[in-house]
Amino acid sequence: MRVRRRRTIGYEWRIVLASVIAILPPIVAALLLVWLGPWSDRLGWTVTVFLGLSALIALLTLHEHVVHPLRTLSNILAALREEDYSIRSRTPSSEDALGEVLIEVNELSAMLRERRLDAMEATALMGAVISEIESAIFVFDRDHRLRLVNRAGERLLALNAERLIGLLASELGLDSLLEGETAGTLERTFPGGSGRFGFRRSQVREKGHPHQLLVVADLSRALREEERQAWQRLVRVLGHELNNSLTPIKSISGSLERVVARDPLPEDWREDVERGLAIISSRAEALTRFMSAYARLARLPSPTLGEVELGPLVTRIAALEQRMPIKVEEGPRIALQADAAQLEQLLINLLRNAVDAALETGGDVVIGWSRRGGAAEIEILDEGSGIAGGTNLFVPFYTTKPGGSGIGLVLSRQIAEAHGGSLNLSNREDRRGCEAILRLPLQ
Repeated sequence: MRVRRRRTIGYEWRIVLASVIAILPPIVAALLLVWLGPWSDRLGWTVTVFLGLSALIALLTLHEHVVHPLRTLSNILAALREEDYSIRSRTPSSEDALGEVLIEVNELSAMLRERRLDAMEATALMGAVISEIESAIFVFDRDHRLRLVNRAGERLLALNAERLIGLLASELGLDSLLEGETAGTLERTFPGGSGRFGFRRSQVREKGHPHQLLVVADLSRALREEERQAWQRLVRVLGHELNNSLTPIKSISGSLERVVARDPLPEDWREDVERGLAIISSRAEALTRFMSAYARLARLPSPTLGEVELGPLVTRIAALEQRMPIKVEEGPRIALQADAAQLEQLLINLLRNAVDAALETGGDVVIGWSRRGGAAEIEILDEGSGIAGGTNLFVPFYTTKPGGSGIGLVLSRQIAEAHGGSLNLSNREDRRGCEAILRLPLQ
């Protein structure tokens, strides 16, 4: 069945029609008076033509005054839709309603123009920043087609952006990074280089459509730099300790060689030899302890996780210290997944350091635990002299204590990090002393 569309009269013609209805009665009344009254036909025709032309001119003028501003407003709005903000209406008057509308439209156009300029500048800035980032950045649409790539991405794939844009992730060898884990590391060979890379993926939207942002960073250079610095630190520490032991051994050996080379031997040569050999033995033993400590630090096994009740563990460790009583501030019941033996060793090291510091000043040591968010925090407070060289706390084999090995804190931090936690030491703010905070995840 065919449905007829109802025809409607345009807005401007409805205004004209309303005007005609308004002026028609007085015009008809005037014509009736002229034609029915004692007037000549000539006057009747003159009045009729005059009134007709006046009404026609008035209606056409009214139509123009209605249509022209509306068309102007329509053109401005169409230009705004096309993002052309240069069109303005002539300076309208604020004394009438139409003028107020045009003023608001002009203001809207100016505001949109400023916002577009701001957006263009922000986009240009973001593009410049992305281009200079050393990590490769890729943006894929929901069909896994590449939509954006920076210079580092071009270098990684050994192609310019014009040839890369529009290609599928599978064609670029990046499809595996768009599925599964959102972050991680991998060994990979790309057209522009090979090595160890870190990647991170996140969801973004553009004009309401989902996109995937993929960032790929080359970790090889950073890892090589870290490895070089680690070797430099290790060689410096080993060289320092070896020199501390070998220099006196060499000196005493030379002295003993000169003593036994005398002829005849001096009367006290036996005492000199025994004393020299004792020093050599002592330095060799110290060097052996140092190497054993290093081997222990380097061979820390991975933790064997099991359920550990934190409260009884802390209480038991505090009771092991015999040099002074340890005050235990009990917290909530907390069960951890941890290696009990390694955790005991960690707490023993921290308590031993706290007691050593407190004994020098006659202060106390307090240990307690609490729950903070998704982690357990163990806090050890002492009233010692505090930390003097905070930057060297976790430097292997660095120690300020006579006879110290310099691996206790390093080993403790390794145990904490192996459990997914952290260890921080700092000076107390409320009084003199040090606070050690061990944070371990509950999951």
